[in-house]
Amino acid sequence: MENSENYIIRIDIPEVDEYLALRKICGLSERGKEASKIGLSNSIYSVVIRKSTNQELVGMGRLIGDGGTAYQIVDIAVHPAEQGKGLAKNIMQLLMTHIDNEIDPQAYVNLIADCPADALYKQFGFVETAPESLGMYLKR
Repeated sequence: MENSENYIIRIDIPEVDEYLALRKICGLSERGKEASKIGLSNSIYSVVIRKSTNQELVGMGRLIGDGGTAYQIVDIAVHPAEQGKGLAKNIMQLLMTHIDNEIDPQAYVNLIADCPADALYKQFGFVETAPESLGMYLKR
């Protein structure tokens, strides 16, 4: 990570308002405030990166799931002004360390990758499921 003294990395859950603000500025889909409060509190493992000067949330990533057989990496986001400094890679390294050390190796771990972020996830062993299967979501 570039200039690591400029950032504080913690295993922690972001506050709802800052979570929603970072999602928005990073171009991620909108989430409801109450639903986000519930979802964040049910995280299995969550990483945040803050600026050391003002504690502003500039990066995050979470692991969610059933706690036994199925998990999903979600909310990987780095503020556009902080991208290209290795922060997303640091988030993924911490998530993967937790997965490697705490989760049954037969559990299913997935994510939905926006391009070109798929290149980051491939560095950690993630592969595309197609053509054997396709990632899908309920569009409402």
